[in-house]
Amino acid sequence: MDAVRTGPPPVPAAAPDLDGNEAAYAAAAVRSSWISSSGAFLDRFEREFADLCGTRHALAVSNGTTALHLALAALGIGPGDEVVVPSLTFVATANAVAYTGATPVFADVGTADWCLDPDAVRRALTPATRAVICVHLYGQPADVDALQRICGPRGIALVEDSAQAPFATYRDRPTGGLATAGTFSFFGNKVITCGEGGAVTTDDDALAARMRLLRSHGMSPDRRYWHPVIGYNYRLTNVAAAILCAQLERHRPLLQRRREIFARYEARLAGAPGLRVQADLPGRRRTPWLFSVLVDEEVRGESRDDVIARLADAGLDTRPFFPLVHGFPPYRQAAAGARLPVSELLSRQGLSLPAHPGLRDDDVDRVCAALLHER
Repeated sequence: MDAVRTGPPPVPAAAPDLDGNEAAYAAAAVRSSWISSSGAFLDRFEREFADLCGTRHALAVSNGTTALHLALAALGIGPGDEVVVPSLTFVATANAVAYTGATPVFADVGTADWCLDPDAVRRALTPATRAVICVHLYGQPADVDALQRICGPRGIALVEDSAQAPFATYRDRPTGGLATAGTFSFFGNKVITCGEGGAVTTDDDALAARMRLLRSHGMSPDRRYWHPVIGYNYRLTNVAAAILCAQLERHRPLLQRRREIFARYEARLAGAPGLRVQADLPGRRRTPWLFSVLVDEEVRGESRDDVIARLADAGLDTRPFFPLVHGFPPYRQAAAGARLPVSELLSRQGLSLPAHPGLRDDDVDRVCAALLHER
């Protein structure tokens, strides 16, 4: 007979907040009969999300991975090309490059922001480099201006992977509007969600038109069922867009509650030996997604993985930082000899704590008490 857990209920690392108009709008989409890839909610979401990102265009797509692939495909990235990416990221960043037939080239990240190090990017460039994907990791915006100074004069496209950082700002400019194109994910653990879903943003009219063509089977907008190019079925449904419209209505209070949770963590964990907390940097404001810390085993006497196991025993869900992509079998041979010491350290030490609007203050206190070995 299975043991029955006693004590406080488990605390999940992430959970969606769907307590607004999500159900009502989804039902309205169903009643309208517009449940596929056209409808008023899709138009509304694309218009409102573009406004929030400060861009002329936003294209809703089926998920964050297709957003990345669509942007790269529309930029003409293909076999023989190289795209510089971080290894400390979710695997989709590199996979989207591989889908095009191009080669991902892995560069190290910075010690302060955990995002692509501009100096490492410069060293990774070759005559075959066509694009750089900067991941705004764990909600922290990358140093986009420094990356643009590298990419712009060389004609290299800079693409933002903003899956974890919608509504973050860099020098008072929102993510998604900082580079050639921005890509987003609306998976269930993200700041706003429709279960699955994504978006691509851009100010480039020609690039937006190309992405619209590729997004819908390469079908001409002027001639029904005429396909001048090979495209993809990367469209989002009107039902999913309805949920996203409801999420956008409440994105400010949802973010505010997350910021309150972050502030409580920061106050409780300040000065704790062997714990380094991710911080906002000058000119940047993070998106409060998962609350991330580094665990120094030499100081604390326990590894990051020890902490994860100990908190799990207490019913507290956490997440390790991503393992490095260049160590995965599909990329290991091409990345042989790559030295990414900062990425390796962060991947080994990094831990993300629960941070979602459904957390109560006493949930946060419980996580902190367990992390700090308090009774």
